[in-house]
Amino acid sequence: MPPSSPLLEARSLAATRGYATLFQGMSLALAAGEALAVSGPNGCGKTTLLRMLAGLAAPAEGEILLDGARVHPFDARLRDAVAFNGHLPALKDELTAVENLAAWTTLENERADLQAIDRALDRVALGRRSRIPARALSQGQRRRIGLARLALSRRRLWILDEPLTALDSDGVDVLEALLATQLGGGGIVVAASHQPLPVAEGQLRRLDLALAHHG
Repeated sequence: MPPSSPLLEARSLAATRGYATLFQGMSLALAAGEALAVSGPNGCGKTTLLRMLAGLAAPAEGEILLDGARVHPFDARLRDAVAFNGHLPALKDELTAVENLAAWTTLENERADLQAIDRALDRVALGRRSRIPARALSQGQRRRIGLARLALSRRRLWILDEPLTALDSDGVDVLEALLATQLGGGGIVVAASHQPLPVAEGQLRRLDLALAHHG
């Protein structure tokens, strides 16, 4: 595939909720090393779009392509390419950070050994709290477990819903470094955020869903 060819493409997507149209005629194309920041008011369909791109929901209209080939919801090709971090941390409160990460990587067929998990948690400044139950962590610390998951991920496509929520300035710096590594390695990032995404301007594209809102 030529370097300039889109890795991820969406053509004329539409989403509905009940009788309301959230957006329609929405198209995008992202090449390796590019990030897309999705913005718009609450209820405009940001999370719905992310779930479509992750293969977790079907568009009302339009199609999604990965490496130039059309993919469908729950397609194995998308599942193998995508790391999806939702708006909520999705942690098991009784498990430690180490145990949560081990469970995640096993479910995603990306098993990581204990040393790799410890390195990822050190990278997000959770090493000293890696072996206490997640319920004892602050919201910001719980979000950092999700960042450690990204540090372990080898997926080409990161789809992130409000990744800056509850992060302090140090946490934002950690996220910025992770995004730079992902993009520098030829991956892509799609993130919905009410806050500016910490990505170099030359790598960042923007999509305001309010402009495609017809509900």
